[in-house]
Amino acid sequence: MTAPAPDVAVRTVGLRKTFGALVAVDRLDLAIPRGQVFGLLGPNGSGKTTTIRMLCGLMQPTGGTATIVGLDVRTDAEMIRTRIGYMSQRYGLYDDLTVGENLRFYATVYGLHGAERTRRLEEHLEELGFTERMGQMAGTLSGGWKQRLALACATAHRPEMLFLDEPTAGVDPAARRTFWQIIYRLAKRGTTILVTTHYMDEAERCERLAFLSRGHLIALGTPAEVTQQFGQANIEDVFIELQRRDEGVQV
Repeated sequence: MTAPAPDVAVRTVGLRKTFGALVAVDRLDLAIPRGQVFGLLGPNGSGKTTTIRMLCGLMQPTGGTATIVGLDVRTDAEMIRTRIGYMSQRYGLYDDLTVGENLRFYATVYGLHGAERTRRLEEHLEELGFTERMGQMAGTLSGGWKQRLALACATAHRPEMLFLDEPTAGVDPAARRTFWQIIYRLAKRGTTILVTTHYMDEAERCERLAFLSRGHLIALGTPAEVTQQFGQANIEDVFIELQRRDEGVQV
């Protein structure tokens, strides 16, 4: 297979996943440039989480191909995991560990050790405002600070690609705004970011969007291009239209 162009972080061609008779993702074609903030949207059951799991190397595709930063998800899954970060809405933090212990644990999981781990974490902590909270138990953090810690854990190794699955669910608007400021700083440095969200104002902040419906890619483009394609006023109206279609509601 021809290697993807170096400026493409994610490329899928005919990506497909089935579970018995259920087609979860059907012939998905995507190309996401490096350093782009890309939104993957769709109603529940549209195939978003399955797509992310395949791209992270956690689930084998049934058909088609996918590469992440030039690595094949079928044959290079272990290497892919050292070059990506992943953050889910459940955060994956250990409440009975301190902030510092959580960070050191995840940095080690991502392959950082010794002096390199110490140096990376010191730089990272200062940037994200955790210097004074290293000894605080993670379970005592507010929702916004837990969110920020989860992001710090997912990016301690400076991944080339970052997957964010509903990352701001359950946090207040101020924390969401701070979170997105950090995301744009990461993108400016060259990190490619793929985010799923149910907050349509956040979807509007993405540079490009892909809408999935029942496993099919039905829209791809900038927020303005997608709203124009569906003849709607904004992304929220597009989402509602898709949800009604999936539920079989006449509009």
